[in-house]
Amino acid sequence: MKAKDYTAILTVNATPQEVFQHINNVTLWWTDELKGQSKKLNDVFTVQFADMHVSTQKIIELIPDQKVVWLVTDSNLSFIQDKNEWTNTSIHFDITSQQNKTQLQFTHVGLVPEVECYKDCTKGWDYYIKGSLFKLVTEGKGTPGL
Repeated sequence: MKAKDYTAILTVNATPQEVFQHINNVTLWWTDELKGQSKKLNDVFTVQFADMHVSTQKIIELIPDQKVVWLVTDSNLSFIQDKNEWTNTSIHFDITSQQNKTQLQFTHVGLVPEVECYKDCTKGWDYYIKGSLFKLVTEGKGTPGL
C-alpha cells in the first residue's frame, strides 16, 4: 500500500477567489522571508526560515480560483540528514465551492511518513495551513514566519 502524502483540508466562509488570492500572497501566511514572485504561472520564489529551511518553488499550474501547484526545485533542510528531501516534491492547493463555503485541500506530494522530515514538516504545515492561512482567510491576518 502506498503511503499517503500529507494533506490538510480547510472549509471557510470565503469565496474561491478570496482563498486563491490569499494562497498567492505567500508573505502574508507562510513567511515574509521571500525572494522572487509567487503570483503568476512560472513565477519562482525562495523562502527561508532562519538557518533551518530554505526552499525554492516554481508555480507550475495556476487555474484562477481553482488550483495552484508549486514544484519544489531546490531545498535545504538543515535539521535532517537528507537536506534536499523536499526537492522535486510538489505542493498543491485545490479550491472548490461547497454549499456557500469554500474548501481548500492542501497536499504536499512526496511528504509521506517514510521521509525523515515528515514529523516536523507536518507540524509546520499544520501551523501554516490550518493556522496561519486559515486566519488570513477568515480573520484577515495570518501569522507568517513564526
